[in-house]
Amino acid sequence: MKHFLKHTALAAGLFCSLTAAQAETITLKVHHFLGPQSIQHTKMMQTWCDNIAKDSGNRLACQIYPAMQLGGSPPQLFDQAKDGVADVVWTVAGYSAGRFARSQVFELPFMMTNAAATSRAAWDFAQKYAQDEYKDVKLLAIHVHGPGVFFTKNKAITKMEDLKGLKVRGPTATVTKMLGMMGATPVGMPVPQVPEALSKGVIDGAVIPYEVAPGLKVHELTKFASETPKDSPALYTTVFVVPMNKAKYESLPADLKAVIDKNSGREFSAFLGATQEGNDVPGRKAFADTAGYTITQIAPAEIDRWKKATDPLDDAWAEDMNKRGLNGKAMLDDARAMIKQYTK
Repeated sequence: MKHFLKHTALAAGLFCSLTAAQAETITLKVHHFLGPQSIQHTKMMQTWCDNIAKDSGNRLACQIYPAMQLGGSPPQLFDQAKDGVADVVWTVAGYSAGRFARSQVFELPFMMTNAAATSRAAWDFAQKYAQDEYKDVKLLAIHVHGPGVFFTKNKAITKMEDLKGLKVRGPTATVTKMLGMMGATPVGMPVPQVPEALSKGVIDGAVIPYEVAPGLKVHELTKFASETPKDSPALYTTVFVVPMNKAKYESLPADLKAVIDKNSGREFSAFLGATQEGNDVPGRKAFADTAGYTITQIAPAEIDRWKKATDPLDDAWAEDMNKRGLNGKAMLDDARAMIKQYTK
């Protein structure tokens, strides 16, 4: 009888231990470079965190750290996810120059139609062609923002010649090359540096989407916005990635891995892209409502000139892929076909 009771007690203890382990909440550290009021913080990553909490019965949770609160600089974020400084990050792929060259095909000029379609295409393209670029992490999403816009301090950009001599901020190597081809003096920098650079005269303008611009006080630091027509492909966009620390993912029990998997991939990418582009509307309104601010739409004939001037970037990207032993032209064509497939 004593032997039976002993084993019963051990079994009960083991059951309680397993139950406690299953009930324990695992909190993921999520890190990004924008402020706590940004839509990336309050809606994009917060929605993901809310969804994994719900789907896991609150066994998964997040602590989101905005504005580089865990230390480092924006270009270090991807490695923070790889090395475990953070469990999940949201960052710009192009902040690590050359590291995600395949994925950045979507940053080529006049490539993007809308952010949801292009983000879905970016996910599919990464799965087909760029898994090597993310082999050190668990990739949760890859997405783009809405159309990039010129914001300038002293004059509107209505034609390429207006860019001559202007120091214009670009987010990535691809975009700074585009700016140079159009006659500007490109200055690469992460977006958090834009306000100070504008106020100190380090740059005369910047290309960024409407959605993030009010939070950076760009409507107070510039006087002119120049945008592409709504029926035109975007001047440019930026590729963002959401990597998760691979060891952290692998340490999760199978059912919690399934929760992460459910909340990753093509549709999560599309949600991030669509949400960010959706915030262009109130972002643009902040500029339209600013007294004395001028918003200019680039004429279609001028857009054709810009396309022609920047066409060599497409060839250069394809040639770079060829040098890596890939078929650059086929990849470029496939990227365009994927965007077209999802564009409605």
